[in-house]
Amino acid sequence: MTSTPSSQLSPHGADRVELPGPHGPVAALRGPLPTDPVATVLLVPGYTGSKEDFAPLLDGIAEAGFLPVAIDLPGQFESPGPDDESAYGPTELGKVVADLVASASGPVLVLGHSYGGLVARGAVLAGAPIAGLTLLCSGPAALPPGPRRQALDVGEPLLRERGVEAAYAVRQQVGGPHPGGDAVTAFLRKRFLATSPACLLGMAENLRHEPDRVDELAARLRADAIPGLVVAGEHDDAWSVPSQRDMALRLGVEFVIVESAAHSPNTENPRGLLAELLPRWRSWVTS
Repeated sequence: MTSTPSSQLSPHGADRVELPGPHGPVAALRGPLPTDPVATVLLVPGYTGSKEDFAPLLDGIAEAGFLPVAIDLPGQFESPGPDDESAYGPTELGKVVADLVASASGPVLVLGHSYGGLVARGAVLAGAPIAGLTLLCSGPAALPPGPRRQALDVGEPLLRERGVEAAYAVRQQVGGPHPGGDAVTAFLRKRFLATSPACLLGMAENLRHEPDRVDELAARLRADAIPGLVVAGEHDDAWSVPSQRDMALRLGVEFVIVESAAHSPNTENPRGLLAELLPRWRSWVTS
């Protein structure tokens, strides 16, 4: 009997909710609700992502006593966003995440995946009162040269000249069908087409030009005694594993690798990812 691969369509016990945001409601998956949650875990997705990227983690996080809240950033999928491309940089989106943290009750841990890691960094630098920070398959600065960076360079003029549908068609030609099957492929198409063009363009611009702010973040983590963790998939093809290890060293936080995973351990090996996250998170809020 073969097991169903984890994906954005993995079943979970969370509820679809809406949280207040500066550009309209922020769509989120919240729960399941533990009996006595020790902390909230705010899960921030990456470029072209959404709250569903964390579907395979939600029940496991809740079973460990944390309340998971996975969001769509403004402009992504089911969260409205402005038409201004400059609103989608890590600094501006970080303020949105900081407001969400401030409005939550009890301790809040923040996990940012990929571009969401840059946004989570922006939230900390904006003064978000967090109890812990996890950077998952993210990096110290702009996306380095490679196929992902090249796709951004090719995609921008196409998106501007021919629209989101044409950009997605080319994306599919390059990437091929999703290993999760037709249902996941259909969801990914729906999500991409629902994402604001300004969001796609603004995030892509910052993925190409985000400066290295690791030293600033390290100073803030030290000043506020915020524990942190950097996690990489062993085959990450966005930011290199060595660059993520070096970022952890500069931040003064632990670095761990998730085996049998590339750039998205949350869907590629969620069980292995949770095994690394949960005991560390618990030590942050119970020590």
